[in-house]
Amino acid sequence: MSDLYSRHRRVMPDWLALYYDDPIEITHGEGRHVWDSDGNRYLDFFGGILTTMTAHALPEVTKAVSEQAGRILHSSTLYLNRPMVELAERIAQVSGIPDARVFFTTSGTEANDTALLLATTYRRTNTVLAMRNSYHGRSFSTVGITGNRSWSPTSLSPLQTLYVHGGVRTRGPFAHLDDRAFTDACVADLRDVLGHIRPPAALIAEPVQGVGGFTSPPDGLYADFHEVLKERGILWISDEVQTGWGRTGDHFWGWGAHAASGPPDIVTFAKGIGNGASIGGVIARAELMNCLDANSISTFGGTQLTMAAGLANLTYLLDHDLQGNARRVGGLLIERLRAVAAQLPGVREVRGRGLMIGIELAKPGTDEADPQAASAVLEAARTGGLLIGKGGGHDTSALRVAPPLSLTVSEAEEGAAILEDALRSAYS
Repeated sequence: MSDLYSRHRRVMPDWLALYYDDPIEITHGEGRHVWDSDGNRYLDFFGGILTTMTAHALPEVTKAVSEQAGRILHSSTLYLNRPMVELAERIAQVSGIPDARVFFTTSGTEANDTALLLATTYRRTNTVLAMRNSYHGRSFSTVGITGNRSWSPTSLSPLQTLYVHGGVRTRGPFAHLDDRAFTDACVADLRDVLGHIRPPAALIAEPVQGVGGFTSPPDGLYADFHEVLKERGILWISDEVQTGWGRTGDHFWGWGAHAASGPPDIVTFAKGIGNGASIGGVIARAELMNCLDANSISTFGGTQLTMAAGLANLTYLLDHDLQGNARRVGGLLIERLRAVAAQLPGVREVRGRGLMIGIELAKPGTDEADPQAASAVLEAARTGGLLIGKGGGHDTSALRVAPPLSLTVSEAEEGAAILEDALRSAYS
């Protein structure tokens, strides 16, 4: 492994992050488990950053990919593409957006780029609203709207971005308020921002902030935001790259917790839909999707191989009610972790819903973030046979737990026990 690591260091950029003091190479997986090149077996509670949505080596997906690879891998969007049309039909059907059109990309970054292109073209302005502590990708434009310093290497941007409150419930100037008062204060802040600027193109928001540490506002906040936006013709883009496809359990899309004002104008997706295949995309009503007045294609977006994987994966998820499983097993896992947290002074909060759970760590007796403890828990969990993630604001003090949606109760208990030991070791 040390040889591969040294080779990696010689040819990869320094800013390409790796987990663990002694990085691991994952060679294969099955179900909710993966193995490294030394033969160690791990329970996977991060799924390649929420990308292995159903299971590793899912037979239905493996079969679909193999059969498609035997026919044709790729032809581009210049030709009719049956797997692309079939997956688009399924996604439009479950989108909640009337007269939906779907455009496929290769990643969530590219999906958010496309959404920004649509919104700014339709509204004829390059001003965008985004949430503090947000993350939307690593391209020039999506870095420019990201509200998380740890993942924003430049202040240069083709867009004028203004950040509003609401994405983080338990920190910031409104944290002391109850949910209703918190929402009202955030809406007042939004109205105040809009009163000082020319009307922007859109608000882009993650219903649950992913890289930000699985933080979220009270249910209904984005519905209240949407009402304010609609008064001015401003669009709402819901970034569902991490929250989509039933991961939160209660709703198929993260925006479902804010549905009182109707669906978003634009939804972006990626990660889990491909179960490891590189798929992203945008859903919008026809009026918005068709607003571009120039030709365009996507060389690799919608390629037959990834579309076959996505269609098989989505079919499996719906047929096996993995959203319901995320709600049931995720609920048990959250309660188990909260019971552990109650005994540990360094755990500030266990938050989330479904199988999207954040554990925020702080220095005992304070509200001060503890990124060193988060790193220590990450290492201890790996030693115990569990892979998890990290996130948060500039401090990266939150642990991210997001297993495949087929997680069983016994696996949830096993993972919780390992995580409990890792947390106790960090504060012993």
